[in-house]
Amino acid sequence: MAERPEDSWKIAGGTCGDGRRERQASAAGQEKTQPKAMELMEEVLRRENLLEALRRVRSNQGAPGIDGMTVEALVPYLKGNWPRIREELLQGTYKPAPVRRVEIPKPEGEGRRSLGIPTVLDRLIQQAILQVLTPIFDPHFSEGSYGFRPGRGCHDAVVAARIL
Repeated sequence: MAERPEDSWKIAGGTCGDGRRERQASAAGQEKTQPKAMELMEEVLRRENLLEALRRVRSNQGAPGIDGMTVEALVPYLKGNWPRIREELLQGTYKPAPVRRVEIPKPEGEGRRSLGIPTVLDRLIQQAILQVLTPIFDPHFSEGSYGFRPGRGCHDAVVAARIL
């Protein structure tokens, strides 16, 4: 195994000349300081984040999951169960419900495809997590990456590929 040069911090782009490691600046440049890993779930469970997630889940409508709960029934359910759910999320013991499988027709009648529908509660939690993680990770994705990104889709990828 090759020995590492004593000044390898210079090669790697670090800024501490005394041998200490220092986190390199983000490629995104002027992003806000992100919550530490241990604080991410607290950020997910912040009231403002959850209210925005609820707004988005409501606007998407969507069918009930395996438990049959509608979007309209979610808030009353949360009023009685949120302390337990929050604690399970913080402790890492929360278990999402199985998804409800339905068959839907493919476009232009070319058969059917399976679709998994999560419960409304799980959609709320997924949306809250998405809202916290997207601003952290999305700036670091390649410009040529189109899958599951805000404002991008498969049609955009096809257009970009044709330009190449």
